[in-house]
Amino acid sequence: MEDKKNKKTRRDFLKAGLAFGAGSLAGVGLFSTIDGVKAETGKLAKVLTADGKIMEVDTSHLKEFGKKTEQDLQKRGRKGIAGRKWTMVIDLSKCRNARMCMAACQSAHELKPEQHHINVLAMQDAEKTAPFFMPKPCQHCDNPPCTKVCPVDATFKRSDGIVLIDNERCIGCRFCIAACPYSARIFNWSEPKVAADDREYDVELNVPQKRGTVSKCLFSADQLRDEKMPYCASACPNGVYWFGDMNEDAVTNGTTKETVRFSELIKNNAGYTLLPELGTKPSVYYLPAKDRLFEFNLNGKTTLDNNEHV
Repeated sequence: MEDKKNKKTRRDFLKAGLAFGAGSLAGVGLFSTIDGVKAETGKLAKVLTADGKIMEVDTSHLKEFGKKTEQDLQKRGRKGIAGRKWTMVIDLSKCRNARMCMAACQSAHELKPEQHHINVLAMQDAEKTAPFFMPKPCQHCDNPPCTKVCPVDATFKRSDGIVLIDNERCIGCRFCIAACPYSARIFNWSEPKVAADDREYDVELNVPQKRGTVSKCLFSADQLRDEKMPYCASACPNGVYWFGDMNEDAVTNGTTKETVRFSELIKNNAGYTLLPELGTKPSVYYLPAKDRLFEFNLNGKTTLDNNEHV
């Protein structure tokens, strides 16, 4: 008897609470966003309930079925993809500075023309050596110095080797920019190209961009979720980029779709990493600019002037 009384009391309490909540939200614009509850817009939409009734509700209460919330995206983005260790191999002999990799990256991450997550540099090792083009993304180091200096855990390394930035946590101190020996990070000094509006922030896509935060190459983490190649690798017309899983010892060319053993590709072509003496252990490897498919050409010239060295 006592149990029934308690159950009835709890039901009455819940009904009263729901009634209070409905009454409180009835005043449009009365509350701003509090504890994740959005203020009502005053716009009504018709919805079909589970029992077949058609009802009108404020659009602020609607959520797309199956759509992940910002909290879901943040939590998933920090975990990484289980069992994977992503790596990229860049073949310098095939790069002709088409810069389509840069354009694809800028489009996906809503970057302005002057902002680069990946940049194609004109390089020359010595005065008498031949110049070449070198794409330079974030190196996604196994021992990243950038993550160690962040005071708010905004930048972090995942279990699959990808280093990401959480712009919801970033305070814009730029310690990570100073710590990166590869100059792979950029700072959003101005308002973003695309306004944030009410879109959910996805840490794996770094969209929408936010003023006063740091941004960088993400290895197209959002693409990997869908088992797709990174934006840069898919956009390159010349087969410069190989991407894959080091645990499987396999990388696939973004242009030709050919898959080879990562270890053999590196060994047979004298692959190397940038600044290995620093102990950062990059996940990006380079193949030397040997037997190049294209003649080096920069603004109609085939050599670099002294002021063009990068």
